[in-house]
Amino acid sequence: MRFKQTKQALEVFAKNVIKQSKANLTRKRKNVSSDLYGSLGYDLNVSPNSFFLEFYMSDYGIFQDEGVRGSKSSYTESKQSRFNFNNKRPPSRPIEQWAKAKNIRFRDEKGRFKKGNYKSIGYVLAKSIFEKGIKASFFFTKPFENNYMKLPNELIERFALDIDEFIQFTER
Repeated sequence: MRFKQTKQALEVFAKNVIKQSKANLTRKRKNVSSDLYGSLGYDLNVSPNSFFLEFYMSDYGIFQDEGVRGSKSSYTESKQSRFNFNNKRPPSRPIEQWAKAKNIRFRDEKGRFKKGNYKSIGYVLAKSIFEKGIKASFFFTKPFENNYMKLPNELIERFALDIDEFIQFTER
C-alpha cells in the first residue's frame, strides 16, 4: 500500500505548519539573522506499512517557542516551560551579535547614543535574560496545534480513499 492520499494530507499539514511558523517569526520580529527561519523544515517518510512525519529547527528554536523561566522571575507565558535558568547564564557572545544586528546601544546622561561597547551590552542583556527568562512566543506550537485540530477528519478521509484504492487494486 502506498498511502498516496494520506501522504498528500500529511504533506499539506506539514507545509502549513512551517509556512505559518515562519510567518509568526517574521510578525513577532524574531527573524533577525534568519537562522531559525531557514532551519524550519520537516521530513515525511511513507513506506508500505507506515508513515512518519518529523519537524525540525535550530536547537534554540524550542527556547524561543516555549520560553525559559528565569532565576528570579518569569513571564506569564513561560510559567509552564520545561526549561529554566538555575545557575548557568546564557552565553553573552550570541547576545552581543544580536544587539549589534538590532543596533542596540547605551545612552549617556544627555540621552545621546554612546559608541558601541557590545561586550557590555551582551553581558547586561545576558544577566537580564538569566533573571527574567525568555518570553514564550509559541511561533511553532500554535500553528502546529491549529493545523493538527483540522488534520484528523481530513486524514481519516484520505486514509479511507487509500484503503478503497488498495481494495480495488487487489480485486483485479
